[in-house]
Amino acid sequence: MTISRHRVALFATLLVAALVVVGYLYTSSRNSHAAVPKASASAAPTPGTSPEVKSVHSPDKVAIDETLTAGQCKARAVDAAAGLYLPDPSCTPGAVDPAVTQDNLASTICKSGYTTTVRADTAQAKKLSLQQYGQTAATSTEYDHLISLQLGGTNSVSNLWPEPNRTGAPGTTNPKDAIETRLNKAVCSRKLTLAAAQKAIARNWVTAEKDLGL
Repeated sequence: MTISRHRVALFATLLVAALVVVGYLYTSSRNSHAAVPKASASAAPTPGTSPEVKSVHSPDKVAIDETLTAGQCKARAVDAAAGLYLPDPSCTPGAVDPAVTQDNLASTICKSGYTTTVRADTAQAKKLSLQQYGQTAATSTEYDHLISLQLGGTNSVSNLWPEPNRTGAPGTTNPKDAIETRLNKAVCSRKLTLAAAQKAIARNWVTAEKDLGL
């Protein structure tokens, strides 16, 4: 059967049109994927989050569980005039002593004199930490446990940082000390679990009590 020239021309036209459409769709698809960055590359950290709190048993010395370099860390000022500073979460995420548990509170953090039995000599570690945080020594700067010993914190690089105080402060006593004591009392009176107190103070000690509904 002979196919007319008209039909051949029509078929050729339709074929070319189909190829053009396919080419256009393919190009558009590639451009669309190129314009959208991968989630792993563009995703930003969730506000208020920090690295996971560590578990380190070191009651008699400072455990070197992190290797930090000079100037790597930076304290964050929430209210410098009031002495409200937070540590760098990438350098000081906080660490707890696994020997302190919800079941043995009466013989650990709720027992008078407990902290003196686990407090380590931190003089040498403090010098290094000042360098890592890019700070100069000051009589008002406390080398502080982010998660305090009275909340089951431990002696480790990941839990210790040079905490600045307000300008003109006469000593190392700062606003965080009172918050640590109140949280300890809340835990010991069973108003609060140990784990909740540890997590809140590690995340943001300035807002810890508010975050916990105290």
